[in-house]
Amino acid sequence: MIGPDGCAVFDLSAHVKLRVSGNDRIRFLNGQLSNDIRKASESAALEACILNAKGKLDGHVFIVADRDSFLLEAEPALRESLQARLERYIIADDVQVEDVTGRLSIFHVAGPQRPAVAGECRIISADRFGLPGWDLWVEAERRDAIRAQLSDQFGFCEPEDAEIFRIEQGIPRWGRELSGEIIPLEANLEARCVDYGKGCYVGQETISRMKMSGQTNKKLCGLVASLHVPLTAGMRLLAIGEEPREVGWITSAVYSKRLQKYIALGYVKRGPGQVVGAKLDALERSERPGSAAVRVEVTGLPFSPSAAPKV
Repeated sequence: MIGPDGCAVFDLSAHVKLRVSGNDRIRFLNGQLSNDIRKASESAALEACILNAKGKLDGHVFIVADRDSFLLEAEPALRESLQARLERYIIADDVQVEDVTGRLSIFHVAGPQRPAVAGECRIISADRFGLPGWDLWVEAERRDAIRAQLSDQFGFCEPEDAEIFRIEQGIPRWGRELSGEIIPLEANLEARCVDYGKGCYVGQETISRMKMSGQTNKKLCGLVASLHVPLTAGMRLLAIGEEPREVGWITSAVYSKRLQKYIALGYVKRGPGQVVGAKLDALERSERPGSAAVRVEVTGLPFSPSAAPKV
């Protein structure tokens, strides 16, 4: 749960962790990442995307410098593909990629208060939820001891609560909002993950072209149900009119006790005028007998207590 001081702890130990070392690691990673690896330090995490040649996502990572190497961390679902994706581009580079997932654990404290723990532990500033926070990197054998110390200071966020908090904050997640069909700018990752002055990297042409045009085919938005009716991931979003047309889909949906509303994240295709404020219908793809459309309003992210539709 989120504490009254706004702090909460998230156990990210299951995330994949890769160590990238070798004399060419900086040049190599700057050719693979959408952000500038030179901004990663031993005290602050760097957020970045790994793309394919068409500018679509191969991965979404957080990076921290570690003496003569870099540590990359990502959602567990990327464990099978992320290392292979990086190694595919190692030609004659002095670069080694090692999976250290089982040797290291990570906790994230969301909130301004820097955690105080005894014993060996790396504490790194990291913004994972659109607010200040701290990553704690520890050896796997010390995970339980550090967890106990953190439990004395903060409330631990269970997976269900963590998902609600993530959606309220409008943060995209791999396997939900992020996939191999999404370009970072569509997922609101530009400000956090893209450096336009760093030089060439895989997928850069697409990102630069979208930046110059100022246009995206779709955009990740917040959605609020007009009535007290649940929303579900996979629902189609239909523009209201005499001939309804599909304009997007829902990627994640929860009930927010804080907002007292059913809310969701979803992609809305760009059309005439502004997307925010538009009213759409959400409809199950199965269109099973008795299913009805749910009226939703498109809102900005993150959600705010005033993010309630006017009906």
